[in-house]
Amino acid sequence: MVESWPSKIVAVGRNYVAHARELGHEIPVEPLIFLKPSSAVVGDGDDVVYPRQSHRVDHEAELAVVIGRRCKDVAAADALAYVRGYTCANDVTARDLQEIDDQWTRAKGFDTFCPLGPRIVEGIDPGSVSVVARVNGEVRQQGKTSDMLFAVPILIAFISGIMTLEPGDVILTGTPPGVGPVQRGDLMEVEIEGIGVLRNRVV
Repeated sequence: MVESWPSKIVAVGRNYVAHARELGHEIPVEPLIFLKPSSAVVGDGDDVVYPRQSHRVDHEAELAVVIGRRCKDVAAADALAYVRGYTCANDVTARDLQEIDDQWTRAKGFDTFCPLGPRIVEGIDPGSVSVVARVNGEVRQQGKTSDMLFAVPILIAFISGIMTLEPGDVILTGTPPGVGPVQRGDLMEVEIEGIGVLRNRVV
């Protein structure tokens, strides 16, 4: 599905209240955003490499928004007009490093830590689809985008007020509760209603 590398991947932390609480974090009063490098992107079926620097790597199933045209200072009411479509994402995270560092670049930025796919789908309602993560066939996460603290139009408006979003840029919208560790050899699956299943093995 990876047709070209996005200029940036803007991810949103703690956008599901239950996920923030499971990690013992405060509920944000506005979107909490961070960047993942484009070098982290891999496609459906590609391997995710477990880095030697980490001893705890977690899966995080997310709905990804793919921007379709340049987007700057847009209102939430107009935001979806700038979307090309949606796909599945796995915001792979070195959880132990995230807890050590004051910011998340290292924990979220390793090569292969942003699987996207299997395809970009237009026309779905990003506010009412299910998000499921499985590891070796076992359901680990199960949520609905209707549980997001900040809906997709609000995220696009907020982010575009800070930085220009270019065609092909990706927004990761946050993960529902149930994140957990994976090991080398595990098969991770992210399934989003109306899109399909993203599969990646940890090596």
